[in-house]
Amino acid sequence: MQDIIQQLEQKRAAARMGGGQKRIDAQHAKGKLTARERLEVLLDEGTFEEWDMFVEHRCTDFGMQDNKIPGDGVVTGYGMINGRLVFVYSQDFTVFGGALSESHAEKICKIMDQAMKVGAPVIGLND
Repeated sequence: MQDIIQQLEQKRAAARMGGGQKRIDAQHAKGKLTARERLEVLLDEGTFEEWDMFVEHRCTDFGMQDNKIPGDGVVTGYGMINGRLVFVYSQDFTVFGGALSESHAEKICKIMDQAMKVGAPVIGLND
């Protein structure tokens, strides 16, 4: 069981790195925050719950089947702003330059649908 938990933590760590440290450093060099960092600034501390962290694109054209990154370039979920529930997505430029795939779009639509069900606003952050 401990091995499974360790594997899950490794997958989470990889997903949190987005397009990798080199691309994160490039964002910071331009004075920009990463997708997750922007959500940390926006939301009340400790309230963000991420959805679909491990979703990957399904593209097989142009050799893309060999270039998959967990999360597929968008961080989605919900959290609180001043104690009020909001659904959020933050597009990650470090992953494929923020390009929108089918899976990427499905993640955004999923939180929009849930927000409508519960009457909460949606906030989208683009680089």
